[in-house]
Amino acid sequence: MRRADRLFQIVQLIRGRRLTTADYLAQRLEVSMRTVYRDIAALGQQGVPIEGEAGVGYRMRAGFDLPPLMFSKQEAQALVATVRMAESRLDAALARQAENALSKILAVLPLDARAAAESLALYAPLPALDPATSAHLTAMREATEARRKLKVGYLDLGGVRSDRVVRPLACLFWGPVWTLAAWCELRGDFRSFRVDRVETLEVLDEAFRDEPGKTLADMNRQREAQECG
Repeated sequence: MRRADRLFQIVQLIRGRRLTTADYLAQRLEVSMRTVYRDIAALGQQGVPIEGEAGVGYRMRAGFDLPPLMFSKQEAQALVATVRMAESRLDAALARQAENALSKILAVLPLDARAAAESLALYAPLPALDPATSAHLTAMREATEARRKLKVGYLDLGGVRSDRVVRPLACLFWGPVWTLAAWCELRGDFRSFRVDRVETLEVLDEAFRDEPGKTLADMNRQREAQECG
């Protein structure tokens, strides 16, 4: 790895963690601790606001950012591929934001990297989500982020309809199907709901907080225990 690339990687690794030790950097970059110390000192001389010291750890001062001008052709192609694969699977609002973000990145790339990314012969022409499922997925995603309860009119695979009040925990994609992982207040247990089988959806004013036994982590632990048992 060229030294310039290594310095860039150090900045990215430190930015992505609350505290980064020299030992961690040395292992990730496959260099010696001495090299890491020299690189940290060089970055500081170049004005990169890295705080910390040897033997303790490093962190980036808040507000520091780098423009995405150092993406390689392969990295730019990976971004295009990711957005193309995701667009048909995301709700319409999030798909638009993904496309907007990609356009901003491509606009500041060097011409050769941009040309390589835009000419990538990789597509994901799956049918987009139907309008009702897309709208429900948007509402579920936003309610999950806002920690707002949902009132769901749901038709299960057996044709039985029920009305539930749930705490949305996560939206999960399983190939062609999205599901909502939730704590169901009617059943007093975790449930998963296929988004395409939701008939009615209302975001309630009632907010919720994480409670022991009702979180996504608890749901995952319960699932793992059931699989092991």
